[in-house]
Amino acid sequence: MSERKELTRAEIARQRRSQRVAKELTQTSKRALKPAVPVSSRVAAPDVAARRQVARPRRFNIALGMPDIHLHEPSTPRLHASWRLGSVFIVILLGVAIYLSLSLPYFHVPSVTVLGNNRLTREEIESASAALGQSIFMVQPDEVEARLRMTYPELLSVQVDVYLPNHVYVTMTEREPVIFWEQDEGYTWIDSTGVAFRPRGLVTGLIPVKGLVVPPPGQAPLDDPLSPQPYMQKELVDAILVLAPHVPADSIMVFDRSFGLGWTDSRGWKAFFGTSADDMPLKVRVYQSLVDSLVSRGVSPTMINVMYPDAPFYRAAKVEQEFTLDSGY
Repeated sequence: MSERKELTRAEIARQRRSQRVAKELTQTSKRALKPAVPVSSRVAAPDVAARRQVARPRRFNIALGMPDIHLHEPSTPRLHASWRLGSVFIVILLGVAIYLSLSLPYFHVPSVTVLGNNRLTREEIESASAALGQSIFMVQPDEVEARLRMTYPELLSVQVDVYLPNHVYVTMTEREPVIFWEQDEGYTWIDSTGVAFRPRGLVTGLIPVKGLVVPPPGQAPLDDPLSPQPYMQKELVDAILVLAPHVPADSIMVFDRSFGLGWTDSRGWKAFFGTSADDMPLKVRVYQSLVDSLVSRGVSPTMINVMYPDAPFYRAAKVEQEFTLDSGY
């Protein structure tokens, strides 16, 4: 007889587990072979692509007892701000501001305030400035200054200031005349730099000079492009100022191209002193000494020339000869 082997508790548990697994596999295979029953659904299967859409408005269906009527959630419009929209707004705003600044009478210049004028009138300055009635934003101080100085050479300096809403101030300095220059039945004023300008009003103390010819012109300063070219050289103006106190009361100073400055003496001769102001006091002393010598000797000259004080000469009245004297005459 074969001896029966007793099973342990663990072996018994393994057998039961294997039997249960075999049974489950048999049932699963039977269900897989069974034909599926068709099922109809009233709700359509959701599309996978539709699930991926995030920003899609939700739809609500409410049964109202009436077919084909659906209520949708109201959608709120969304404004997307961009730099283009901001730029357009800024351009429109600037355009309106420019239009108002140019068209509103509040910014138009009603009058020009003129300071420092002595002979020029405010009306003349307003007319030459071209700022009257203009918008304050269109008035350029540099252009107004250049326009005034080009129109009136008697203006030594001009400063134009513009203030909102419609104020224009013109501060000027006028040239002071020192010479009353007469030539070819015309006359003009000349300042200490040789600039000529139109006489205005009455000024006392001017030195009258009659020009027999046009004097050599001066040179405009390089640091002031708006300054006009001087009518005569400054050296000639200085010579006139030095010689003027020695002109006889009954005579008038003249300017000659060949002999320079001089006058016609009441005793019958012409005196000339050149155009140099540096040695003009010496020339005057030589002239006075020569006149005293000629008068004491009874000589009546027709011309005395001391352009060169170291070699003065005169022309005698009777024999029409020139006599050159040395420094000791």
